[in-house]
Amino acid sequence: MRSHKSDQSDGRSRPASRQSLRVLVLLFAMVVGMLPWAGAAQAHGTIINPASRAYQCWKTWGNQHTNPAMQQQDPMCYRAFQANPDTMWNWMSALRDGLAGQYQPRTPDGQLCSNALTRNNTLNQPGAWKATTVSRSFTVNMYDQASHGADFFRVYVTKQGFNPATQSVGWGNLDLITTTGRYAPAQNISFNVSTSGRTGNHVMFVIWKASHMDQTYMWCSDINIV
Repeated sequence: MRSHKSDQSDGRSRPASRQSLRVLVLLFAMVVGMLPWAGAAQAHGTIINPASRAYQCWKTWGNQHTNPAMQQQDPMCYRAFQANPDTMWNWMSALRDGLAGQYQPRTPDGQLCSNALTRNNTLNQPGAWKATTVSRSFTVNMYDQASHGADFFRVYVTKQGFNPATQSVGWGNLDLITTTGRYAPAQNISFNVSTSGRTGNHVMFVIWKASHMDQTYMWCSDINIV
């Protein structure tokens, strides 16, 4: 009899248990749905004008990255999305910690545009990246979602004669044109640069040393100087 009562009790509890489990699963799904996007845990920023390579691909193709027209209209972004969509979804997170100012020694030639991050390696590839048309003097705009401020920005531009369609960016291809001072925490930071003596297609390379810790970002933006 004792065993029979136990069976009856188990039979009654199973539907209730299943119902409780469904409720817990639903609650868990709701909580997960309310959490910030996983990339936001490291969300910071990038150069939005002239747009960095990952940002340009995300801005242009983020809502239609499966559009077959992309392969012909923007082959470099197409390759980047095919290789690793996270490069574009996490356009704000091209960071490395603890470089201690050793930017050149710890960033090999040919890996500058990815900030030496393997997951972003497609950004290093030479090719027909979409370029922003600028004058010889123009304003650089950086968006920092987390408002960390900057110890400084260093802005480089490729030497006259460099061909972004066939050459990957190395330190020897660059001239330092601007080093800024500090910037207080803000989501939007702008500063002016001059590319004296250059015309045509170039790569602008920017190093951002964030103020909140030893955290360094590096990006390439394609420009057409007119």
